[in-house]
Amino acid sequence: MAPTLDEAKLNGFIGRAVADWGALGSAALVRIGDRLGLYDALAEAGPVTSAELAARTGTVERYVREWLLNQAASETLSYDPASGRYSLPPEHAAALPNLVGGYELFLGAIRAEKRIADHFRTGGGLHWGEHDPDLFEGTERFFRPGYEQNIVQSWLPALEGVVAKLEAGASVADVGCGHGASTLILAQAYPRSQIVGYDNHPASIERACEAASAAGLADRVRFEVAGASTYPAPVTGYDLITFFDCLHDMDDPVGASRRAREALAPDGTVMLVEPMAGAAAQENFNPLGRVFSAASVLVCTSNSLAGDGPALGTLATDAQLSDVLATAGFTRFRRATETPFNRIFEARL
Repeated sequence: MAPTLDEAKLNGFIGRAVADWGALGSAALVRIGDRLGLYDALAEAGPVTSAELAARTGTVERYVREWLLNQAASETLSYDPASGRYSLPPEHAAALPNLVGGYELFLGAIRAEKRIADHFRTGGGLHWGEHDPDLFEGTERFFRPGYEQNIVQSWLPALEGVVAKLEAGASVADVGCGHGASTLILAQAYPRSQIVGYDNHPASIERACEAASAAGLADRVRFEVAGASTYPAPVTGYDLITFFDCLHDMDDPVGASRRAREALAPDGTVMLVEPMAGAAAQENFNPLGRVFSAASVLVCTSNSLAGDGPALGTLATDAQLSDVLATAGFTRFRRATETPFNRIFEARL
């Protein structure tokens, strides 16, 4: 016999699905608005009609008309029925530059959906460099604001004696640096330190080198293509080795941690930055857990499995990360601090 359905639960579930459809389609429109400068024009102009916004941005009014409707329905914009004008609240204007990267990241990641589905059957994976380039750009834009707000202000001060070393002049390796956002923040804040970023993705290293030159930091920061288990180290070792949101998706996190132990100065420190995650599955049943688990399937777990790795994934627990560092030979490991989005760990020999 067919089960008796609870109409309220059924309709609630359907309503959530409709909301997801709108969110998925609207993500592309957010990216379009960012790419075409529509948000910037709204912030500068104040309340506008679709025709006025199209004229200011050199776009076609017929497209802009529905774009504005979508953005108002998404509650990104406000609408005044009396005047027929749309406006961007100042709070939203302030937050959007920090949020658009997430939309770009996921739009890039979901282009691999068919290939990821195949790997559900085979157990294989997709290397980072095989993804759409929007993923790389979006990842930098997604993480950079949090790094700018926290690395110097709270994360490094939570580590034992690290800030004093950096201020005096330390040797630093930023492993898995991507486009170099974290590396350049370190270089900017600590001019006496010598900092190198390593990544195995050549296109990302090329982009990082361009960013260093544009920032005027090429004289004291450099970038090299190198794997997390094979990068070179000075004879005296690095005073600080950092892993920003990357160890969990490596195909050999123990090997990367072991190389960090080998490359570290005797009194050096490893700073491990990882996404926020709970110790139990149900602790991740929240909006952030939804975001990170999606990223794990589409990007992080897949990257590790592509190299026959352990697939720690984006929601790796504190205990799993501690086991990785202990296996690699570290004797001290602790969660030094945290934010709503990240856990920051300190590992020492």
